[in-house]
Amino acid sequence: MRSSQTDLVNVAEIVSLDAVALSRAIKSKQVSCVEVMNAYLDRIELLNPRVNAIVSLQPREHLLEQAKNRDAQLARGEVLGWMHGFPHAVKDLEPTRGIRTTMGSPLFKNFFPRDESILVERIRRAGAILIGKTNVPEFGLGSQTYNPVFGTTFNAYDQSKTCGGTSGGAAVALALRMIPVADGSDNGGSLRNPAAWNNVFGFRTSSGRVPSQFYEVFIPSISVHGPMARNVPDLAMFLSVIAGYDARTPLSIREDPAAFAGTLERDFKGARIGWVGDFGGQIPFDPGVLELCEGSLKVFEALGSKVETATLDYPLERVWQSWTALRGWQIAAEFRASFPDPAQRALMKPELQWEIENGLRLTAMEVAIASRARTAWYHAVREFFEKYDFMIAPAGQVFPFDANIHWPKEVGGVSMDTYHRWMQVMIPISMSGCPALSVPAGFNDRGLPMGVQIVGPNHAEMACMQLGHAYNQATNWVTKRPPTLSTERI
Repeated sequence: MRSSQTDLVNVAEIVSLDAVALSRAIKSKQVSCVEVMNAYLDRIELLNPRVNAIVSLQPREHLLEQAKNRDAQLARGEVLGWMHGFPHAVKDLEPTRGIRTTMGSPLFKNFFPRDESILVERIRRAGAILIGKTNVPEFGLGSQTYNPVFGTTFNAYDQSKTCGGTSGGAAVALALRMIPVADGSDNGGSLRNPAAWNNVFGFRTSSGRVPSQFYEVFIPSISVHGPMARNVPDLAMFLSVIAGYDARTPLSIREDPAAFAGTLERDFKGARIGWVGDFGGQIPFDPGVLELCEGSLKVFEALGSKVETATLDYPLERVWQSWTALRGWQIAAEFRASFPDPAQRALMKPELQWEIENGLRLTAMEVAIASRARTAWYHAVREFFEKYDFMIAPAGQVFPFDANIHWPKEVGGVSMDTYHRWMQVMIPISMSGCPALSVPAGFNDRGLPMGVQIVGPNHAEMACMQLGHAYNQATNWVTKRPPTLSTERI
């Protein structure tokens, strides 16, 4: 352990600070940016070999030089932002200038972007120091984090199990306190599922809340970016950093993101909550998942909310089919140039080839029909929120499974017909465009975590976080049940 001239005398004390407290400690000079950087790098050195969450880690001497510069800025009275001096690892689907961005694919294993995304620009501008990347599934496909470049990322609670994905490395690094907060993205559950499976918070935001530079800016992608954190105040502060309008994405939301730094306290007496469960028997679950998630409903009732089982008058299979069509179309549009080359195609995982092939078969009319089905589903959800203030849904259909299995072939006795059907409970929320906050719901008898989704109307991020904050104050799962690995000291 390196010597410290502060009251925070060891690594465990520094990394145990929540992000809001860490930001305050840095700005008040209770702890230096160099000490923070050393503490987190020591933590990574100890725990990352066990879980493989952070990849492309930058040299310590290079990172410490940047930390010294942050301390010098503080000495001059210059504070870049809320993340001043934070060590931060960016999801490896996001381009980062000067830091390798592989997307978990051999096609990009030596790719160093010249430019970086709006998300990364904002994180840097807020004062963070990029220490590396967080691991992802190859090309971000599938909610299981493994790839041929870096290998598998393991669950923070059980290193024989998957951590979920695609923000799997982010969730594990966050749960084990190797980074203060984490960024992620979500198409079919990639922020929500790994959060649920690693006992942290993951927030799928409304379309346009966080500017996302995908390949088409006028047709909204199903994918969105969002924050991950160990508590809701940290999550809200990070969202205030990454949200907000950018002219490069004309459909991004113009609301001032500073609003998310406001109070999270709110009275939920009389709030109307609809529990959708298995959507009227339309989605299968493994034993124990629904029961555990239903247990969380008592917490919402204790907060004064009125909770009842709810249904939506729309066939979920139509939502699923429209999602697979739009997803395949967008993926094919992104990768079609490489697909005809046999050498490059051979480097693509089978699931990517399947998506591209499906996308290339679609006609323009089929895409239009799928988009209209998405619109009809949005209106069904909008009408749901005329009756209810929030929707609560499970954040998974299975508990974390063996990390050697690519994806479950069966859920609740029902065979899965695609590599992502086992995540179907996430898709109705994705297709609605509404914000969904994954919050911890507890553990099964094998000590494996699960979560539930707090879903709000379009653009109701603040309301979701306020309910999530009240729920977390009542449950306190993150601090009550830390991963065994996280209690190891340097």
